[in-house]
Parts: sequence; structure tokens; C-alpha cells
Amino acid sequence: MTKLKLGPLADDRPVKITVELPASVHRDLVAYAELLGRTTGQKVADPAKLIAPMLERFMVTDRVFAKSRREQFQPPTGGGDRSG
Repeated sequence: MTKLKLGPLADDRPVKITVELPASVHRDLVAYAELLGRTTGQKVADPAKLIAPMLERFMVTDRVFAKSRREQFQPPTGGGDRSG
């Protein structure tokens, strides 16, 4: 049997959370959605739909976070105590 390049898919079902935003942040989110709609030509019906992509983009561009994630998921190196 041929081994596929694609392995098991991660569980990426959405997780619903409730967040309270300061009124000023909500106003900015609405303004951002309006600007994005004008820029792309696609109206953003629900500005809350922008929150996940914004968080994702923020985390992807945070170098310290990215380095921490890489270090966290690196397999442990050999070595250790070989005395017996």
C-alpha cells in the first residue's frame, strides 16, 4: 500500500468562546470591517468574524511566541546519563 504524504488531520472544529470587548475596540473592529469591505470589495457582514484571523495573524507574526512553540515541539535530544 502506498504511503500518503498527508497524515491524520488535526481536530480543527471551531471552539465557541465569549469575549467582552471595550466599546472602543468594538468600534475599531467595526471600522476595520468597513475598511476591509471597501478595500476587497467583499462586505464583512459580521465584524466578529475578523477576530479569529486577527488573532491568528498576531500570533504568527510574534517572533518570541513562534520561537517558544518551535522549542516546545522539538523532540528531546539524545544524551542523558548512560552510566549503568
